[in-house]
Amino acid sequence: MRKAKDLMPREADRLGTVQGHRDGFGFVIPDDGGEDIFLSEREMSRVMHGDRVNVRVLGTDRRGRPEGQIVEVVLHANKVVIGRLLNENGVLIVAPEDKRIGHDILIPPKGQGQAKLGQVVSVEIIDYPDSYRQAVGRVVEVLGEIDDPGMEIEIAVRKYGVPHEFSAAAMKEAAALPDTVQQSDLEGRVDLRDVPLVTIDGADARDFDDAVYCEPVMYGQTKAWRLIVAIADVSHYVKPGQPLDDEGLLRATSVYFPRRVIPMLPEKISNGLCSLNPGVDRLCMVCDSVVDNNGIVLAYQFYPAVMHSAQRFTYDTVWEILSNSKGPEATRFAQFRPLLGNLYSLYKILLAAREKRGAIEFETTETQIISNELGKILRIEPRLRNDAHRLIEECMLTANVCAADFIEKNKHLSLYRVHGEPSEEKLVTLRQVLRTSGLSLGGGEKPKPRDYAKLMREIKDRPDANMLQSVVLRSMQQAMYQPDNEGHFGLAYPAYSHFTSPIRRYPDLLTHRVIKSILQKKPYVPVLPPKVPLNLTLPRKGKGRENAVNAKKSQSDVKAGAAKGSKPLKGANAALPIWGQLGVHCSSNERRADEASRDVEAWLKCYYMRDHLGQEYAGTVTGVANFGLFIQLENLFVEGMVHVTELGGDYFQYDEARQELRGERTGIRYRLGDRLHVLVSRVDLDARKIEFSLVKSVGAEPGGSSNRRQLLLATDTGRPNKKAAPQRGRSDNKVPQKPSGINVNAAKSAGTLGANQSKSKANSKNGKSSKSAKPGRAVGKPAGSKPPVRSTKARRK
Repeated sequence: MRKAKDLMPREADRLGTVQGHRDGFGFVIPDDGGEDIFLSEREMSRVMHGDRVNVRVLGTDRRGRPEGQIVEVVLHANKVVIGRLLNENGVLIVAPEDKRIGHDILIPPKGQGQAKLGQVVSVEIIDYPDSYRQAVGRVVEVLGEIDDPGMEIEIAVRKYGVPHEFSAAAMKEAAALPDTVQQSDLEGRVDLRDVPLVTIDGADARDFDDAVYCEPVMYGQTKAWRLIVAIADVSHYVKPGQPLDDEGLLRATSVYFPRRVIPMLPEKISNGLCSLNPGVDRLCMVCDSVVDNNGIVLAYQFYPAVMHSAQRFTYDTVWEILSNSKGPEATRFAQFRPLLGNLYSLYKILLAAREKRGAIEFETTETQIISNELGKILRIEPRLRNDAHRLIEECMLTANVCAADFIEKNKHLSLYRVHGEPSEEKLVTLRQVLRTSGLSLGGGEKPKPRDYAKLMREIKDRPDANMLQSVVLRSMQQAMYQPDNEGHFGLAYPAYSHFTSPIRRYPDLLTHRVIKSILQKKPYVPVLPPKVPLNLTLPRKGKGRENAVNAKKSQSDVKAGAAKGSKPLKGANAALPIWGQLGVHCSSNERRADEASRDVEAWLKCYYMRDHLGQEYAGTVTGVANFGLFIQLENLFVEGMVHVTELGGDYFQYDEARQELRGERTGIRYRLGDRLHVLVSRVDLDARKIEFSLVKSVGAEPGGSSNRRQLLLATDTGRPNKKAAPQRGRSDNKVPQKPSGINVNAAKSAGTLGANQSKSKANSKNGKSSKSAKPGRAVGKPAGSKPPVRSTKARRK
């Protein structure tokens, strides 16, 4: 095989983005949306996660997937890397916190700055790695010690590239804005200051972007309800082409962590001027609708207005008033009881319409982390939902549907919130699991939302309801933003958009601008700021990948046209590609925010469980794979894994349809929903991973699964847990498939031998002696200050 430096670019070479894996290998995600190209550890030694490269397909790997060789690095993605400063045999290095970056960064003697060993630092890369050289960098920022309060968030925002500091221009523009509504702002607005609009949010909410009011009305001869949903008018202050708008587009969403929020817009706007705080005038955009007693919207209109919030309520307070009309809260807020009663009556109507429409209803157990003043977990509690939460949700759904309908009827381009139908592959898997539980999904090859809704009603009262619900969730596609309206499958709406949260979501701000432009009878065409890089990351598969491919192509076409001196397109021909790029950018940044939030929560949970090493707990199986079981501990709401090698000396067959591991000799089965007793054996902060050892199962019998089941979903987002734990080496979905059975003794010996061989190979390659584990190898840490961890060669994806 020729050396990479001898390779000359060819027309068949493909451009793509490198996606690293913690086990050393990687993939190139081609811009053309084709099959991912596998990169060996040798090829990955020349590049880093996120790099833009030209790659040449030289053959196929053992699974038949294309395997490539790097031709050239087009763009280095990592200018700055965050990690811990360590001393290995007298040589200073920084071990990256992002394990997808498999390169330790060499720090020259004068590149340490003021950093101390063991501290978390940001490193500017001076020389990038290749086949023969290690990456070299210098410390440009010292973040502090790994155990400092909030350090996990500082790491996450840099690890995932979340913008967390506003530009000086944006802060200057925000500071120049007034603190209150000015008289000049009221021109052309409807005055709603005499309407007792109220906000209903969580107790810890700081920005209030929606207020509601409801009263009974007559619409002709029909009894109906007037629902006013007033949304903060962010678009009045954040103008296209200005620094604040650039910052909003760059972030696209606020990011929520335990104890901290990174807002999309500066606090002057998000918590002040645009927040619908009680007792002050605020500008708003209003969806004023009339809903009949069947939950059908008879009429609606949008208009800019000024309002004066009459009261700031919390969900719990509203529910106390509604559930106990003679209680202390009801007495305290007696003047608002008729308004809240009207809202509750309308909610019941909208709920009945939702069920009739066939919208899919999931009841997941959301959790909240209760922390101390240092930001460390005290406990994890379920977040209880009541009808006050659902009441506001139905009001917001009504406004969002009206916004989508208004835009569609006026034939104006915008971003819709689209949720596609489940793929054929996921439908097959779902039906296999349902069949083993005596259930079926109607609708044939194209089931409708009402078919899913009927299934959810059937499983609601079953003892394994939560387990089955998680399986149904996993069959769903991820919602996304795009200019083509394809409806919202889960909510059973023909058209749906996001209108109600412009303080924290950029698509909502765009929707406001479109609605205003329609009211003013002027088209709105967004302009992409040249200084704002768009996040056009390709998802693994599905319609989102297709959208990202088209967005990348349209972006490159514009650049190529500009280079040739071609005139830019105008009108709809120019607007549609721009909306497509905005949709991909906002969807990608939404996924990035979710990943960063989950990473912080996983770190906090691992840190929390270090104090529980060696303790036994009852848990429930929430996931089954060919390499082990995922267990959620009851009461603690923490998830970890029991590796297949911990299940005993048997050969376990993995049955995907039944979602179970079955012992070939003993016949013992482990399935979703089974209750087990486990011991907390290992915690790996680096991998954000908790490992359990099996103590005993509750009610497990040979030839059958346990007879007691209880499933508690470990998720804060209402989405399925898609965590996976690959075998040592390549990830399970990227490598040749091994037989589904696993020989326990062989797996143990092979895993130990393979890990040792890999370490030896890495050490000889870099000219180093044996390494200790990252980052527990930090100098100066007393023995026993870190818990024992399993070799990171057998990690979960």
